[in-house]
Amino acid sequence: MNETGRPQDFPLSNPRADRVKDVAKLAGRPARLKRGQFLAEGPQAVREALKLHQQRIAAGVPGIVTEVFASESCLDRFPEFEELAGGTNARLASEEVLAAMADTVNPQGIVAVCRFVDVPLEEVLDAGPRLIAVLCQVRDPGNAGTVLRAADSAGADAVVFTASSVDIYNPKAVRSTAGSLFHLPVVLGADPTELAQACRARGIGILAADGYGQLDLDVLQDENARRRLTGTGPDSVYDLAAPTAWFFGNEAQGLSAAELELADHRVAVPVYGAAESLNLGTAATVCLYASARSQRRVQAPMEPEAAT
Repeated sequence: MNETGRPQDFPLSNPRADRVKDVAKLAGRPARLKRGQFLAEGPQAVREALKLHQQRIAAGVPGIVTEVFASESCLDRFPEFEELAGGTNARLASEEVLAAMADTVNPQGIVAVCRFVDVPLEEVLDAGPRLIAVLCQVRDPGNAGTVLRAADSAGADAVVFTASSVDIYNPKAVRSTAGSLFHLPVVLGADPTELAQACRARGIGILAADGYGQLDLDVLQDENARRRLTGTGPDSVYDLAAPTAWFFGNEAQGLSAAELELADHRVAVPVYGAAESLNLGTAATVCLYASARSQRRVQAPMEPEAAT
């Protein structure tokens, strides 16, 4: 660090330097798998990566950020990075170097090299989760990142990717999470059958998001709310406040027949307009929030007269 608090006096300026090429290789999956590292690009992703890094260091466990490269102009706009990057191998870099490192056409002035953050499935399940998003054969990195971000927003406890899903460390996927990759546990390479068995053994129900499902999500929510607020009427087919793993399928084909068979119920998000269907990210958001809302109603019950 120099006297201004900046990482170094002379920025890395040669875009053809070996270290620059080495970092740029992390845009490819072979290099990521070999090193157990990936790239976080842009202020939002790097900020959240550094926050997690500092939290882990404070807890006495290894951090996740190994290197940070930032331009002078980025540090001028976001001075908090100088403190957040403390204790990491932080370097100034020219805009040309950052362009050579980054996967984006127009890099945003900062790149971090991070260690993989995924955790074993057992670690997630043994923590007593109440809401899990499971992505089955989801291939598009943008969709995968969007669902992960939606799960984070809904307060889910984890996101699980099956073995045939996209690599969440793909630069596009990392960007599309908008930093949520660093907020909640992520499991990779899960087997759907083994996952379903492990969930049931722990009392976690399984719902499949299926456009052809006979269980209507709106009806299910209404039944849950009526029963909870009035204490009368028949029990709902499924209690949305119960610990739940939502299965979401491939963008084009949806869930396979084998994956659908693993679910307790197949739930459809109703479409009231002329659209053929909802896209994956939107459907996942609606489903996850339906469970999150029901679970929070149990935690903080409404008075019957307050319901409308």
